[in-house]
Amino acid sequence: MSTMENVHLVPEDEDDLYSGFNTFDPALATQSLELDAGFQKAVQTSHGRRPPPPMAATKPGTGRLGTGSGRGPTTSAGRTRQGSADGVRPMTAVMAAGFTSAGTRSGSAGTMFDPLGDVSSRGAPQLERKLDDSAEEKIKKMEKRVLDLVEESQFANSIGDLSLALERAKQAGRQERQLVRQRETLGSATADNNLNLDLTYTVLFNLACQYIASEMWTEALSTFQVIIRNKMFSNAGRLKVNIGNIYFKQKEYHKAIKYYRMALDQIPTSHKDVRMRIMQNIGIVFVKMGQFGDAITSFEHIMSERPDFKTGFNLLLCYYALNDKDNMKKAFLKLLQTELNIDDDDKYLPTEDAHSNLILEAIKNDSLRQIERQKRQEAERCVVTAAKIISPCIDVTFSVGYDWCVEQVKASNHADLAHDLEINKAIAYLKQKDFGKAVETLKGFERKDSKLAAHAATNLSFLYFLQKEYATADKYAEAALATDRYNPSALVNKGNILFKQGDVEKALEYYNDAISNEASCIEALYNLGLVYKKLDRKEEALDCFYKLHAILRNHPEVMYQIANLYETLEDPDQAMEWYMQLVGVIHSDPTMLKSMGELCDYIGDKSQAYQYHYDSYRYLPSNMQVIEWLGAYFIDSQFPEKAIHYFERAALVQPSEVKWRLMVASCHRRSGNYQQALNTYKLIHKRFPDNVECLKFLVRLCTDMGLKELQEYANKLKKAEKTKEMREQRISSSRRPGSSRGSRVGSADSERSSTSGHHRGRSRPQSTEKNRIDLASAGPYEFSGSHELDVSYKDPLGPQAERPRTAARRQEREEDFADEELGDDLLPE
Repeated sequence: MSTMENVHLVPEDEDDLYSGFNTFDPALATQSLELDAGFQKAVQTSHGRRPPPPMAATKPGTGRLGTGSGRGPTTSAGRTRQGSADGVRPMTAVMAAGFTSAGTRSGSAGTMFDPLGDVSSRGAPQLERKLDDSAEEKIKKMEKRVLDLVEESQFANSIGDLSLALERAKQAGRQERQLVRQRETLGSATADNNLNLDLTYTVLFNLACQYIASEMWTEALSTFQVIIRNKMFSNAGRLKVNIGNIYFKQKEYHKAIKYYRMALDQIPTSHKDVRMRIMQNIGIVFVKMGQFGDAITSFEHIMSERPDFKTGFNLLLCYYALNDKDNMKKAFLKLLQTELNIDDDDKYLPTEDAHSNLILEAIKNDSLRQIERQKRQEAERCVVTAAKIISPCIDVTFSVGYDWCVEQVKASNHADLAHDLEINKAIAYLKQKDFGKAVETLKGFERKDSKLAAHAATNLSFLYFLQKEYATADKYAEAALATDRYNPSALVNKGNILFKQGDVEKALEYYNDAISNEASCIEALYNLGLVYKKLDRKEEALDCFYKLHAILRNHPEVMYQIANLYETLEDPDQAMEWYMQLVGVIHSDPTMLKSMGELCDYIGDKSQAYQYHYDSYRYLPSNMQVIEWLGAYFIDSQFPEKAIHYFERAALVQPSEVKWRLMVASCHRRSGNYQQALNTYKLIHKRFPDNVECLKFLVRLCTDMGLKELQEYANKLKKAEKTKEMREQRISSSRRPGSSRGSRVGSADSERSSTSGHHRGRSRPQSTEKNRIDLASAGPYEFSGSHELDVSYKDPLGPQAERPRTAARRQEREEDFADEELGDDLLPE
């Protein structure tokens, strides 16, 4: 029973099993501490003790001395405080040292250990003044400043500001040297603490890199040499690769190979990637030197250790340079066996898990995914380009070699590229102008995958369009659109066919659809501008070409269209500005120079117009319009002897046209060289014996010069007039009643003038039109239709310039041959 006395049994009616646990000693209650002023004051002091309660002051000597049994002040815990109320230690046999704990507990801020009483006599000492910076702090700040300058240099280089990057790198170098001198001045304990090798290496390496970016090769080499020669820098020998790169850019290939090999010797075999990159550099240098055998050795070693597509492609190029067909095939097979080492695209396909889909949506276009795309595109480019290069060489014909490449690609991990290679085969046939084989190759895709069939149909439509088989081209364009209604290339092909068939409005719709599906479709934009130009909607055409100019900067055809549109809109200033920009892009196009010359002629700048026409003539001396303008310019400038050269050139270009020879003779006559003019007319008469104008000039010259051949040429003129009259009668009798040649000729002339006006879009100044030679009325067999003998002539170069008026009268001389007295033998019978 004694063991059960201390057991507390829970009554049956007691519900709370944990009752009694909340009871505690009242001394532990904390609710009232906030209202306890003494406790709050004790908390605010440095010692955390409650100060003694205030006591009545007693005079010295009257107070009762403390004893061991005396009850002094109590603490907050109820303990008795030893000592008297004024803090004086009780008298004992031991002498006091002058320290009392009561003074510290009193809370006075100025109480301190002062056995000699100096403080009480002089007052409290001033606070010790903190020093500005210690030596270590100064060094740390300087190091931080140097690192900040290096970062600024790198940021400036990243945005392309190379001058600022170099300036900051040099400034960092100066600050780092000051830091080293500062360390030496302070005299640290050990020599190792005097230098921050990592900081020095960073500054020098950044400076060398900025020299390379600024193409200051000598300074970069000297900076790298400083790093390499310092034995305190570990692994500094690897920077010999950078020195080799500099020598490579300077085309000092022997030194480049030397430093590449020195760097290769200092890199351990465990760093395979770095070693393979250096070996690749060595192979490329051998290629530059033309030592393809040594380059093949380097590339073969890389392909055996760690193959990649770029090295495999370079190896194939070396065998191609040596015309080694068997090894070309082997290199192509090695290229196909190279692993891409990236995941398939299947991992980016959506799944049923919503959380996984969110993750895929986040990573399917991140930077890592873009790197994978770049690697894949590089691999595909290497394979396709290699097939294009070796196809004509590895077999008898291009077709057989290309088929072998396609078969090998189909059997490899790159089977998806086989169809692209076949499309490229058709394009290669197009470049060889073998349209039949190109069409045959593309037709092989008609029964294959719908995407490939659409691609082939688009190319076939364009091929048949080039061959002007518009019906067949339309059929394949419709087939391509049936597979993919939003194919911009197919829409452009369809629009081109409709444009050629004359349905311009419908073509306009297809071009707009192509632009709606692909805003950067340059073919659709260009053709749309041409359609607007044909529909005389010049402002809209100008908008199209401006958009195209924003996509294709400095494209000559686009710039010419803009200039020509401004020309037709009669804005010569804008047109000339665009023509000047075009001259900066292509300065040797004769058509463009001719247009600029015509524009200068339109605004009245004759000298500049002559310069542009002359430049156009230099690049294309067979342009008859330019030759005619130059000849007319010199005649208008009263230099007929200079116009002879251009008319002789025109006679060479059109040897069956008599008018150019007549103009040459007229230039001789105008320049006063009558004998040369007579000889020229004789040659013309020998070549064209029935030409009436030539005979008229011969009769006139013989009359003026008093030659005996006058009668002979007069008789020939009479016979030529008769022949001309008989020919006219026969032509008149064969015509229908009521028609006349004059009306036909007039209508032709009016039609020609209207066509010329429509072509230029504006009228030229009248002075220019007067100087132009009439090309319509200079035929060698043209006749006037008169039934009377007409021995008058008309100078094709126009009347001579009037002589300036002077005091001396000039003897008047009739220029009109018809006003002179004629003999009876010259009159018609």
